[in-house]
Amino acid sequence: MGIKVAKFGGSSVADAIQFKKTKEIIEADKDRKYVVVSAPGKRFEGDTKITDILYLCKAHIEHNLPYEQLFQVVVDRYMSFKVNLEIEVDLAKEFKAIEDNLKNGIGESYLASRGEYLNAVLMAAYLGYDFVDTANLIKFDEAEILMIDETNEALKKELKKHKRAVLPGFYGGNKNGDIVTFSRGGSDVTGALIARAVSADVYENWTDVSGFMMADPRIIENPKPIPSISYKELRELSYMGATVLHEDAIYPAKLGNVPINIRNTNEPELEGTYITEERRGDDDRIVTGIAGSKDFTVIAIYKNLMATEKGFIRRILNILEDNDINLEHIPSGIDSVSLVISNDELKGKLDKVIKDIENQVSPDSIEVFPDMALIATVGLGMSQRTGTSAKLFTALAENKVNIRMIDQGSSELNIIVGVENSQFEAAIKAIYKAFVA
Repeated sequence: MGIKVAKFGGSSVADAIQFKKTKEIIEADKDRKYVVVSAPGKRFEGDTKITDILYLCKAHIEHNLPYEQLFQVVVDRYMSFKVNLEIEVDLAKEFKAIEDNLKNGIGESYLASRGEYLNAVLMAAYLGYDFVDTANLIKFDEAEILMIDETNEALKKELKKHKRAVLPGFYGGNKNGDIVTFSRGGSDVTGALIARAVSADVYENWTDVSGFMMADPRIIENPKPIPSISYKELRELSYMGATVLHEDAIYPAKLGNVPINIRNTNEPELEGTYITEERRGDDDRIVTGIAGSKDFTVIAIYKNLMATEKGFIRRILNILEDNDINLEHIPSGIDSVSLVISNDELKGKLDKVIKDIENQVSPDSIEVFPDMALIATVGLGMSQRTGTSAKLFTALAENKVNIRMIDQGSSELNIIVGVENSQFEAAIKAIYKAFVA
């Protein structure tokens, strides 16, 4: 008998029908002992999230406007679960506590966490599992940064007391007892933290897709699934835009050497994608996946004899740090260096950054290339296959895609190319056809 941690995303717990599917999945495997749930997702196009309604309630109270009808929408949403599924649980006290806190001016992090909290209370009662709140177990410091080792110890100690439990995702707390939420991907991270703490045999992440695809299905029609992928490969793909699992969720599972299995709540018979330290031995694909993002700016800096000038790169990086700008990539040559930066990071700062570079490093020339896209072709097999780069560049050339930038890490795990936004889809199609189709 092993231990499985099963996390269910918002679409998996959006309504009573999905709740029932989730229960059937959990009860089909007695090893699914710890369950993490998100807040209810949208049930249909145009549906409003619980958190947004609670924010509206807070705004109404702050402006002395009636809020009761809005709050009743939240109550009705959860009562529909209770009534339709005949769940024996006292929600009245939970609603009163939330309403009282709203009137007392509670912070937004608390409100943002209540969707997960209420769903976990309901799911625990529905399954007959213990409810365990994460508010005092997932620990954040004063700067709201996750304290991963302290969290691991707290979860490990508490969950030893519970043979089976349901926990809310997305939030924890600080030493003052205040709720702190993850910035994004919080329920995924919560599941990974719990999987590590209980030394799970596998962390199942249940969502509305059957694992990872080799490319974005919005660009490639019916892309092939990825049966297995390494942590390293997934980090690269997630970073470059593959959004099935948030990249921050990989780290805790990797620390605990816990395999992650991405599954589809609506197609539980499918195995989905396994994420492990090393890709499965029977998987000899050259390329694991292709992912990318649009809207980057490349600042190309040229200076004769740059390589002999000590501190040149350091001064440029200091300029970015002084302007609070994150750098995506920094490909360089003997007399040139390019800064690849997300357009969101550069908003309103480009002119100042250019002026600072001119003043501090005196380049011979600076060129700015806006509206660029980055595409990563990722695969552990690429480093062992001669001609992989040639195959990729030939495919792009034959499809008249102009490569504006090339960056390949020393691990040879991925090849990143920069193209214009307008050629983004064409480039992904060309690479996919060359290696997969």
